[in-house]
Amino acid sequence: MESIWSRTYSLRKKDALHSDVAADAAVIGGGMAGILTAYQLERAGMRTVVLEAERIGSGQTKGTTAKITSQHGMFCRSFIEKQGIDTAEKYVWANQEAVEEFKKTVQREKIDCDLEETASYVYSDNEEELIQESEAAGKLGVCASLEKKVEIPVPCAGAVRFEHQAQFHPLKFLDALAEGLTVYENSPVTEVEEQFVRTPCGSVRADSIIFALHYPFINFPGMYFTRMHQARSYVLALEGAGNIEGMYIGSGPDALSFRQYGKYLLIGGRVHRTGENKEGGKYEELRNRARILYPGSRETACWSAQDCITADQIPFIGQYAPGRPHWFAASGFQKWGMTSSMVSAMILSDIICGRQNPYADIFSPERFSAEELPQIMKDGGKAVKGLIKRFFHIPGETVNLIEPGHAAVVETAQGKAGVYKTEENKVFQVDIVCPHLGCQLVWNPDERTWDCPCHGSRFDYEGNLLEGPAQEGIHYE
Repeated sequence: MESIWSRTYSLRKKDALHSDVAADAAVIGGGMAGILTAYQLERAGMRTVVLEAERIGSGQTKGTTAKITSQHGMFCRSFIEKQGIDTAEKYVWANQEAVEEFKKTVQREKIDCDLEETASYVYSDNEEELIQESEAAGKLGVCASLEKKVEIPVPCAGAVRFEHQAQFHPLKFLDALAEGLTVYENSPVTEVEEQFVRTPCGSVRADSIIFALHYPFINFPGMYFTRMHQARSYVLALEGAGNIEGMYIGSGPDALSFRQYGKYLLIGGRVHRTGENKEGGKYEELRNRARILYPGSRETACWSAQDCITADQIPFIGQYAPGRPHWFAASGFQKWGMTSSMVSAMILSDIICGRQNPYADIFSPERFSAEELPQIMKDGGKAVKGLIKRFFHIPGETVNLIEPGHAAVVETAQGKAGVYKTEENKVFQVDIVCPHLGCQLVWNPDERTWDCPCHGSRFDYEGNLLEGPAQEGIHYE
């Protein structure tokens, strides 16, 4: 499963780190957030090193739908109600400034990345919801309007439109920006201690260390694993589906998102918490909708994305934890990784360079509100359930009973194992315990992966690590 971005562009390779180096700042993670942060720091005159475990853009960046927008769903009214108008206003304008900064960066660096300014829409079948959202956007100073007609073939009462948003090819942008930076690929970080970042073949000593790798992998301090969960969503690229102007996302859990990239229409949806897709069928559900909405279209690519979700729907951007003044985090971007990456880069570069940033306070990881408690308890309950579950007895299933193309948790002489049998009857056996914090993994039949329902780590059927916060695979010993 390869995204349309990976299919249409090949990133230039970087060398691995093979020595000990020193820098003003070290960025862990070569995705959009990491590269943008390094770029902003270098512009401020700080010597910055980026360490990427695999290839730049190989994590969430390649799976994005690449919408650069401050319209984060049907959020204006709910943000005002839950967070207050001051926080809501700061949130939306931090993201709108991020949209403009993308445009400026492309112009400044003369980057050919198919950047296109366009409008963004959130649609709904509830007219009253649309009216309230449009009015709330106006209170926040957003250039928004209520549209009765939309270009997408879904039943709805209309949409709220944000002007002056954008879309682009994320890997073309990332590759161009990384060329001017010091980036080491295939350099997984194994340890961070005070102001030292260590990899298997070298280390970086830095005054500031930025964790920009989607999910902070150091559990203490910070305890990010208690404050976020992860969710997956799915995308199809269609040919022969016509063309639409603008970017669309629906209101509600089953709504779809749409955007155009050249001759391809990207349609996404079918969100679920990571580790909660035992029955599978998410791609097929999306394909069925595509057949109905765009009969005669052809699927060119399909892929999935994973998002970190904070309890209060605001990313964590700022100092990693009390007692770690030189560490910084950027995580919890939900489904809005492009603007959140730029917001992170702008806030973190300001903090590290000693400049005031008007939005830093609302994104600070040190914030806490009683309103977060219900979601934190819910996420914590999921983790506890996952931790306990692995000690329960599961009736034994022998490998011979597993049908080709299926997987199961089975009892072995050494204990429980995850077993997958290919269509050719080749068997792959892995340790079923997540190495992050010990939760029992769950099989995801859509992607043939073992997923952690507690904190979102993912592994392929051979046991190789795909997604953190785990830092190692689950190969059966």
